[in-house]
Amino acid sequence: MVRNILLKTNTNFEWIDISEPTIEDFSELKEKFKLHEASIKDCLQIGQLPKIEEFEDYHFLIIRSIPSKFDNFSDTLTEITERVSVFFGEKFVITVHRGRIDYLEKLAENFPSQKLHSSKLFINHLTSEALKTFENLVINKLNKQLDSYEEMVFLHRRRKDFLRQLYYIKRQIDLIRIILTLYKDIVDFFHLSAFKNIYTQDLKDIYARSSTLYRNIAENTAQLLSVYFNIESNHTNDIMRTLTIISVFFMPLTFIVGVYGMNFENMPELDWRYGYPAVMLGMAFLALLIYYWFKKRKWL
Repeated sequence: MVRNILLKTNTNFEWIDISEPTIEDFSELKEKFKLHEASIKDCLQIGQLPKIEEFEDYHFLIIRSIPSKFDNFSDTLTEITERVSVFFGEKFVITVHRGRIDYLEKLAENFPSQKLHSSKLFINHLTSEALKTFENLVINKLNKQLDSYEEMVFLHRRRKDFLRQLYYIKRQIDLIRIILTLYKDIVDFFHLSAFKNIYTQDLKDIYARSSTLYRNIAENTAQLLSVYFNIESNHTNDIMRTLTIISVFFMPLTFIVGVYGMNFENMPELDWRYGYPAVMLGMAFLALLIYYWFKKRKWL
C-alpha cells in the first residue's frame, strides 16, 4: 500500500510510505524518482542487513530495529528485528517496510517539520529512532532477564530451563551486535558528511551508547554461562567425591566379607565361638580408622 505522508508544498521534500511492498508499487515511483532496479530488488528481498548505497540521483538505505514485542525463544534476523528500506534524495524520501513500524508511525502522526526541514535531517532522525530500539531492549528487557537468570544460577537447584533461555538471549545479543557493526557505515555517512551538525552528533552518541551496552551485556552473558558451567562442574565433583569416600569405606569391608564368604572347610574362624563378633568389631575398627585418616587429611 502506497501513501503520501508529506507533500512537498508543506516541507522541502515529500515523504512516501509503502507497506507490504510489491513490484507494482514501484511502477510510477521508479520513473518519477529514477530509482535503480538493483535497489528496488534489494528492497523487496527478505533478510537484508543494514547498509547504505549511493546512486546518481539518490541514496538507498536499509536500517533494522527491534520490534516492541518478540518471542523470547527467537534467534533469527527476521524474528528479532524489523527492517525499513529508505530511498532518499534532496527532494524526496520513500520508506518501505512490512508490517507496522511503531517509531515510523509515530513520526508520521507527529511530524516535527520545523526541526526536520531537509530529507537528510529526516533520515538522520529516522536512523536515531531505529538505534534507540536497541538501547531500549537492553534497558527494559535483557538486563532484567539476565538479573533473574543470575539469581537462578546461584540460588536455585533446578537450572536446566534457565540454560535454554540463556542460550536464546546469547543468540539474540550476538545477532544484534552484528547488526550494530553494520550500522557504523550509516552513522559515519551522516557524521562525516558536510551536513554534520548537532543531530548527526546525537546519532553518533546513540550508536556509541548502544554498542557499549551490547558489548557489556555480551560479556555479562558469557560470564554468567562460565559461572553456570563452573557451578555444575563443582556440583559433579562434589557428587564424585562423596561416592569415592563411600566406596573407600566399603572396599575393605567388602573384601573381608568376601574372604569369609568363600566357605572353605579349613577356616578355623568359622568354628570359633567369638569369630563373628570379632570380625564385626574388626570391621568397625577399620571403618573408624578410615574415617580418622580422612579427617586428618581434611577430606571430610
